Amino acid sequence: MKAVVVIGEILVEIMADAVGDGFHEPMALSGPYPSGAPAIFIDQVAKLGQPCAIVSAVGDDDFGRLNLDRLRRDGVDVSSVRIDTNRPTGSAFVRYRKDGSRNFIFNIRHSACGFLQHSDTMEATLSSADHFHVMGSSLSSREFVELNVKSALSVKARGGTVSFDPNLRKEILDTPGMREAMMQILAATDLFLPSGEELTLLTEATDDRDAVRELLSMGMEAIVHKQGAGGVQYHDASRNIVGPAFQVEEIDPTGAGDCFGGAFIALWLRGMETDAALKMACAAGALAVTRRGPMEGTSTLAELDEFMNTTKRLS
Repeated sequence: MKAVVVIGEILVEIMADAVGDGFHEPMALSGPYPSGAPAIFIDQVAKLGQPCAIVSAVGDDDFGRLNLDRLRRDGVDVSSVRIDTNRPTGSAFVRYRKDGSRNFIFNIRHSACGFLQHSDTMEATLSSADHFHVMGSSLSSREFVELNVKSALSVKARGGTVSFDPNLRKEILDTPGMREAMMQILAATDLFLPSGEELTLLTEATDDRDAVRELLSMGMEAIVHKQGAGGVQYHDASRNIVGPAFQVEEIDPTGAGDCFGGAFIALWLRGMETDAALKMACAAGALAVTRRGPMEGTSTLAELDEFMNTTKRLS
C-alpha cells in the first residue's frame, strides 16, 4: 500500500461550551482535544489502514503527549514529530457564534510546530512518501512553503502522486512569493481538493466551469470540489460526478473537510471506483460533524459502512 506523508501543525483545541462572541469574560471550556488540520487529515488516513506519517513538532508537555498518543494509537507514524523542549505545543481556542461562524485564538507561529528543524529522520520520512499531501493551512512561513514545494516535486520526480487542499485566505496570496509557490504546487498536483470559493482562488477564470477547465489543463488528474452540506463535485477529463451529502445533525463542523480528504485520498490511492470513494468520503465528512472535537470524528471503514447503511443522503 502507498505511504502518505503530510507536513504541518499539530495542536490542541479548547472549545467554549456556550455559543457567543469571542472570549471577553471567564467561561466554561471543554478540551483539550487533539487537533490541527494536517493531524486530523493524517489520522483519518491511518484509521482506514493506509500507511502514513506526519512531519511536525510538539512541546514537551501534556498537550503534545495527548496528540502523540492519539496519532500513534490510530496508526500514524510520528517518528518525524520533534519534541521541542523550548516551545509549547500549538493551541487553538474556539468559540462558536450564533450564526455558526467561529472565533479563534491561535498559538501556532510561536509554538513548537511553528519552527522547522531538519533531521535525518525527517528526510527519511519525506523520502519514503509515495503520496504527498499539501495543506494550505501549514504554509505559514517561507521555510514551510519551501519544504512543501521541495517535497511535492521530489515525490513527483520519483513517480509518486501529490494532492493539494488549499485552505488559503486570499490575503495570504499577497505575501511575496506565495502565489508563485502555489502555482508550483498546483503544477505538481494530481488531486486538487478545494472548498467552496477556493476553486477559483488560484485561477484566472472566475467562473467555476471555466476554472475547472483551466485547472485540468495544468495536468492534474482530478478536482474534488468540497461544498459542505451541498456535497461534493468531482471533475476529471471525461466525467463530472455529483456526490450528495448525508443528512445529519451538525454538532461540530471542525475537521469535516480534513476527514473527507483523508478518506478520499486513501481510497483513491487504492484504486477504488470513484463513485464509491466519493460516497465513503462524504460519509467520513458527515460523521465527523456529529462528534464534538476536531479529531473525534475520524472513522474506520467499519464505522463508515455502518453509517452509510443507516443514514440518508440529501438529494
